[in-house]
Amino acid sequence: MAFEKTWRWFGFQKDELTLSDLKQMGIEGVVTALHHIPNGEVWPVAEIMKVKKAIEAQGMRWSVVESLPVSEGIKTKSADWPRLINNYKESLTNLGQCGIDTVCYNFMPVLDWVRTDLHYKLPSGGEVMYFDFPTFVAFDAYVLKRPGAEDDYPAAIVAKARERFKSMTPAEAEKLAYNIIVVTQGFIDGAVDGSTPDYKKVFLELIDTYKAIDRDRLRQHLKDFLTEVIPVAEANGVRLAIHPDDPPFPVLGLPRIVSTKEDLEWITQQVDSISNGITFCTGSLSVRSSDKLVDMIHSFGHRIHFLHLRNNQLLPDGCFHEYGHIHGVVDMYEVMKALLEEQQRRIKEGRSDTRMPVRPDHGIKLLDDYSRQANPGYPLVGRLKGLAELTGLEMGIEQMLKREQ
Repeated sequence: MAFEKTWRWFGFQKDELTLSDLKQMGIEGVVTALHHIPNGEVWPVAEIMKVKKAIEAQGMRWSVVESLPVSEGIKTKSADWPRLINNYKESLTNLGQCGIDTVCYNFMPVLDWVRTDLHYKLPSGGEVMYFDFPTFVAFDAYVLKRPGAEDDYPAAIVAKARERFKSMTPAEAEKLAYNIIVVTQGFIDGAVDGSTPDYKKVFLELIDTYKAIDRDRLRQHLKDFLTEVIPVAEANGVRLAIHPDDPPFPVLGLPRIVSTKEDLEWITQQVDSISNGITFCTGSLSVRSSDKLVDMIHSFGHRIHFLHLRNNQLLPDGCFHEYGHIHGVVDMYEVMKALLEEQQRRIKEGRSDTRMPVRPDHGIKLLDDYSRQANPGYPLVGRLKGLAELTGLEMGIEQMLKREQ
């Protein structure tokens, strides 16, 4: 049995591809969300069913919700927390009643993911996304001018950041800030709307809401969230799958609590339920080379509900750039083998969640992608290439495992 082949689709209004396009591509499961519903509001059954029926009319299934956003008020446990939690639980109930069984979410403060260059050229001529640590620190300390930013990073990186900033023109500094705060976040329910005149000021105010929240307190807020929502998810046949931090280390003086193997083990232990699970993102987790991805699969593979597979090239000073799917720091052969062995265990145990949806996460912009409009990291041809590579690798390992039995 192979993994369910899925594709992230941004909806009728926000995605250039149609559902019939996805069907032609051989996609089995669609990964999408109700992007038109404001963060913190209830997802109504009627709106869920509208999307679900459109997907099923093309012979596919709504495989994963990515994502049902966790509002900043839940992460900070603001005065609005009770309403936001109740709305989240109602949305989970509605999704379960509609037969949607997997929900990917994250608990990253303020920023969902971070890159400093959205058009980094590979030697091949293709484009990927790049995280340059000194450039990011230059943004934080000298463009955003967050108070105390220089104290939150290694002195050597701060020194390089200072020189990096001195070499920027005002236009380059503004573009860097806009890309980090708005462009990378706008299509995934970002915290700051691009129409806000002084978006940097709003961004700083959001960061300031975390000034009394350290790692331990944010962990407690996540535990409180899980304690409330996991029983509701379990009762309605829904599996929650938390996405790792991207990148998996602190930025902007904000705590990161979903970055390491120890973090993921802690999360799965807080509520002992199969509904309290993980999105296994090799792209995010591989940035910390000290953590072994195969070891993670062996440790808590039974809680992995969704697979994001892609690769990185790691560079000095904490920098990295994306690098397609099967080449890079991730040993995708060993990762795929461990995941297929986990799938076999589930089949033998008679579990219902054996399909293990997988999507090619991000991709190299190439060929016809340059004539298309797409969200950062989501080119058509580059992702199709990745899906083909991953599928071929998967089929080869499957045959090998069958012959070993």
